[in-house]
Amino acid sequence: MSPDVVAILETAVLDRLRQAPARPLVLGLCGAQGSGKSTASAVLAERLTARSLTAVTLSLDDLYLTREERMQLADSVHPLLATRGVPGTHDVALGHAVLDALSDGGPTALPRFDKARDTRVERSSWERVEGRVDVVIFEGWCIGAMPETVTELATPVNALERGADADGRWRRWVNARLASDYQRLFRRIDLLALLAAPSFAVVAGWRTQQEHDLRARTGDGMDDATVATFVQHYQRLTEHILREMPGRADLLVQLDTARAPLSSLARVA
Repeated sequence: MSPDVVAILETAVLDRLRQAPARPLVLGLCGAQGSGKSTASAVLAERLTARSLTAVTLSLDDLYLTREERMQLADSVHPLLATRGVPGTHDVALGHAVLDALSDGGPTALPRFDKARDTRVERSSWERVEGRVDVVIFEGWCIGAMPETVTELATPVNALERGADADGRWRRWVNARLASDYQRLFRRIDLLALLAAPSFAVVAGWRTQQEHDLRARTGDGMDDATVATFVQHYQRLTEHILREMPGRADLLVQLDTARAPLSSLARVA
């Protein structure tokens, strides 16, 4: 992740903080898989801490439903919901509870999800935050996303949808969750920033490279064919975000293929 991206985010956060909000500032950081949002969030939190501000990160990934809960959805709604990622596979109520606790300024436990075990970490192991928080960095691949229209949902966008969701039941259910539960959660965002990838094809390449790096470090990870199928779960909404969000995000950072900023546009008062 380019340090320039973090500097752009830092400037936007500091500008908004000068308005002295009565509660913690919630930065919603949206970025496709592999865009560097998790790294940027961690570095931004460090920089804000160096300015004597209290900043915590909350990842949408850490709100995933447990594997058992997703298996229940797979049985009762659609088999594709066994795979974590899309709206409907997160515990939105938990997200509200965490933000409520951080706003109240009391002790807050930050949830964590173990992707290796595909389930949530035991609550006793969650990070605890004490006292007032100045900034909450709420990051995730579909943070702030808006639902699609019925017309947009009609046509499959890839082989996964054509084969496993030919009748559109999965994508309509996911879209309905995004239109309801998730919008209430996203309305808590004060500053929405988008790290915009050049295209979904680039995103798929970034995700594949992540798995290559993981296999090189640990000997574990998905092969290229598995990654290609996995990212198709994310394709529809990723492409929708890249079309729709740039026109309304408070901060737009256009990335190149190396994740460096090509340009930025701030709509921050």
